Amino acid sequence: MPSDSSVSRRTLLAGGVAAVGTSMLGADAAAAVQDAPWIDAHSHIWTPDTSRSKLQPGMTVDDLAPKSFTAEELMAVARPSGVGRVVLIQHTLFHGYDTSYLTDAWQRQPDVFRVVGMVDDLRPNAGKAMRQLLKQGVTGFRIVPRKGVTDWLQTDGMTEMWKTAAETGQSMCCLVNPINLAEIGAACVRHPDTPVVIDHFGRVGIDGQIRESEVNQLCALAKHKHVKIKISAYYALGHKKPPHHELIPMIKRLYEAFGAERLMWASDCPYQLDGENNYIASIALIRDVIDFVTDAERRQLLRTTAEKTFFFDA
Repeated sequence: MPSDSSVSRRTLLAGGVAAVGTSMLGADAAAAVQDAPWIDAHSHIWTPDTSRSKLQPGMTVDDLAPKSFTAEELMAVARPSGVGRVVLIQHTLFHGYDTSYLTDAWQRQPDVFRVVGMVDDLRPNAGKAMRQLLKQGVTGFRIVPRKGVTDWLQTDGMTEMWKTAAETGQSMCCLVNPINLAEIGAACVRHPDTPVVIDHFGRVGIDGQIRESEVNQLCALAKHKHVKIKISAYYALGHKKPPHHELIPMIKRLYEAFGAERLMWASDCPYQLDGENNYIASIALIRDVIDFVTDAERRQLLRTTAEKTFFFDA
């Protein structure tokens, strides 16, 4: 969920990103998981090398902010905080529906990465595309409201996607605003067996105000047993800067509604690396600060929920 301001390249390089990253992706995956047990359920990656990853028409390398945030650079930021695995999220802003850069990262390190891709529901055979991508480590699909389309969740292609996901176990990952939560709930009624993940608290608090009515709407989705929530993107919500403590009451409400087994922490890098915001502050809120969960539940928030949701094989 990009912010309006650009991400500082200097911030990314602090701590020796370039030096550490390559060795991380070459490390033994089992040892990496043991040494760094946590999972970041949401991060983007990209490269300025357009021979490896083509950009959307009209986009240039100069539009990338930061200019580079590769898998190696991501893991160099994540691993010092105990994160050994990451769910990579398709970024249509730069790459449209082309997931190849992410699936290439999965191909190189299938024990470290899973992918949330995208398919165009207005083109035929969306379900077939989902099944093919499952074989490439794509265990979820990002869906976003289409501008000017009020029934975006009821196109033929979107209906096919929800039905396919119920069969494959791939999650429908919804990047939505609070105004969309009711229609997500209605889709869950139509497709009760489809796994659903709400990204970034459903963006409750994106305007700086965490409204009880919107938190209630988000909690109401708990009645649908296959809905999970990413407690993520702290840089974009509430006060939008560390230590992010204003988000704790909302996290507690969600914990009470969904249980730890249906919540998962995520960073939304590289956007969490912007100005005062940093990776350590993001994970620390869950790992070190909140005091209403047991050790086992904290492990669910930081690992088990994401593991069960995304880290399965075709």
